[in-house]
This record gives sequence, structure tokens and C-alpha cells, in this order.
Amino acid sequence: MSSFINRNLSLLAVSVCLMMSCASLIVATAALVGFALATDKALSTLPMAVQYIATMLTSIPAAYLMHKLGRKLTFMLGSLFAITGAGLACFAIIQQHFWLFVLATALVGAFQGFANYIRYAAAETVAIPDRSKAISFVMLGGVAAAVIGPNLAKYSREWVSGAEFAGSYAAAVLLYLMILFVMAFLRLKKDIPEPVSINEDKPLGRPLSVIVMQPRYLVAVLSGMIGYGVMSFIMTATPLAMNQSSFLFDDTSLVIQWHVLAMFAPSFVTGTLIVRFGLSKVMLCGVFFGFACVLINMLGSSLWHYMLALICLGISWNFLFVGSTTMITDTYNEAEKNKAQAVNDFLMFSMVAFASLSAGALQNAFGWQVVNLGVLPLLTLVLIALLSQLRKDKLLAKQNLLQETPLAG
Repeated sequence: MSSFINRNLSLLAVSVCLMMSCASLIVATAALVGFALATDKALSTLPMAVQYIATMLTSIPAAYLMHKLGRKLTFMLGSLFAITGAGLACFAIIQQHFWLFVLATALVGAFQGFANYIRYAAAETVAIPDRSKAISFVMLGGVAAAVIGPNLAKYSREWVSGAEFAGSYAAAVLLYLMILFVMAFLRLKKDIPEPVSINEDKPLGRPLSVIVMQPRYLVAVLSGMIGYGVMSFIMTATPLAMNQSSFLFDDTSLVIQWHVLAMFAPSFVTGTLIVRFGLSKVMLCGVFFGFACVLINMLGSSLWHYMLALICLGISWNFLFVGSTTMITDTYNEAEKNKAQAVNDFLMFSMVAFASLSAGALQNAFGWQVVNLGVLPLLTLVLIALLSQLRKDKLLAKQNLLQETPLAG
């Protein structure tokens, strides 16, 4: 992997580390803060859902700004949303104002809409054969985040007397400021568009409808949507389920820590596995880890059940997220990248927002077992799609082999 690591990949990996540290902090605390502040406890996961809705709504404008301003400046502008949102969240908790906290998480979500393009920026800094490895490398920043985020939430939650978790969001402000600082050192080649003559024809690429109707694009989008949606659905409900089972916050923090670690630690090998075994096979493994998560959760509700299940859930997300991102990059050319990436992220975070919003309501109304059973049809759908794609990949490889083999005689 070291042969393609460069300055930009390292800076992007640090940014992912800081971003995911804040994200895991929010995952560990937002539902609990929402439960404490909301009059209607069914709205306890609304802050997380609104965060993902904001991410969804920002994904297309972010792509447009990156086309106009370049990735570096757009990333820096996006970080201002996060800084403002984390500060507002701290104030909302102190004031015991639920809807202000919801607004704060929306601002953080807007930043995520910008920051999610980091993985595409990483892919663009290396040669095509190294794309999956580059995406995996920047995702390694999440390994440190697995330790930083939940522990920061745990040790800072009492910093402000009488306002539990206000200190955690104050700490998040500092991390978001660090992201702004790190992004300032990026030197991405495509940040400054080349001047184009007024009479020069500029390729616009294929129509969006043609791009999104490619079978490979559809499989990639479906896998990313459901992989991320299932992860968000179960992950968002977990702190509530553990709280209702009388677990201490330290236990919940530990489970989230191991979950986030499992989300990113596989990135040490995910890119290499994709190169060695192929995209579809690695993504199929992600689906099977999703089924394993559900099975473990159905078998019991001890601390170890929660922990092992969310470890499987994290691995499932990693294989499907890295795999679907890599697959998406195979379906467009340079002129088409912004619209192809924007549609993918918009659809993916539409699913994530719906999953987060429904998780709290289902958990409160029907319980933990129903939450887990609810994802089985979705995982089955991805399984069928990937098996179909694997069959197509094998047929294509066989055809290419026949074309390359000279005829006898």
C-alpha cells in the first residue's frame, strides 16, 4: 500500500479520523440527548435522522460547488457548518431545548454532505488500479476515531455541570476546527479548473439517465444504500435498546467504540481483498456479516451480544461501502463524475435518513427484535443483486479470456 500513499491521501485520512471521531461521539450521545430533551420519546432519534436528511439534501449542492470551486475550498466551507452545529448543540443542551438541538445536528449533517466526497477525492489522487486501496487507506482514519469518539463522549459528558453531554459537543467543536486546519494543506491537482476557450467544445458526458440505468451503477447504488441504511438503522437503535435494558452509558460507549473500530479496521485489507477476489465477492461477504449481526442480536441481549453484533455490523458496512464506492467509480468518466457521485450520495443518505428516523419509533413501539427482523428483506435484496452481478462478472471474464486466446490451427 505504501507505494501509492501520498501527501493528499495522508491529509484526507487525518480528516476522516477527525470527522469520524465526531460522528461516533454523536452516535453514542444524540439518541440519549434526544430522549432526555424530547417530550415525545418516539422522537428521540429525530436528531440523528435530521442529520442524515441534511446530508442527503447537501450532497447535490456540494457536488455542484466542487465542480465550480474545487474540492479543497468546498471541504473548508463545509467544515464551517460543522463548527457552527457542534457549538449550537452544546448551547441547546445547556438550554434544554430539543428543537434547537435538532437544528444543530442538521448543520453537522450538512457538513457530512460535503465530507462524504473525501472518498472520491482519494480515488482521484491515484491510478485507476489503486482506487480501492486509496479509498480503504483514507477510511483507516476511522480506526483511531473508534477510540477517540466514544471515549471523548464518555470523559467530556460532565464537563458542563447540570448539562450532560454539553461538554462532549464543545469538544466536537475543537475537532471540527482541526479539520478546517488540515484541509487548508490539501493540494489537489483538479482543484483549479483549466481555462476553456469560449469556442471550445467541452464534453459533458452522457445524460444522467443513461449513467444511472447501467446495471453496474444500479447494483452499486443499491448496495451502498442498503448497506449504509441497515448499519444506521441498527446502530441508531442500539443505545436506546441498551438504555432500556438498564445498561450504563459506559457500556453503550464501549459497544459503539468496538462498532466504529469494526467499521474502519477492515480497511487495512479491504482494498487488497477487492483486488485479489473481486468486488462482488467482497461485497457478498459484507451481506453475510449483516445477516450474522441480526442472528446474534436475536440470540440474546447481553453486553457480549450487543458488542459482537455491532462488530459484525461494522464489517458489513465496510465491505459494502468501500465496495460500492469502488464500483461506482467504474461507471462514469471525468466529465460525468460530479452528477454520478451526487445521485449516488443523495439516494444513499435518503435511505440512511429514513432508517435513522424509523429506528427510534420502531424500537419504542415494538422492541429490539422487530428492529432486527426488519432489515432481513433488505439484506436479501442486496444478496440477490450481488449474486446476479457476480454471474455477469464471470461471464464477462470468460468472454474476455476467449477473445484473448488465439484459435488453434
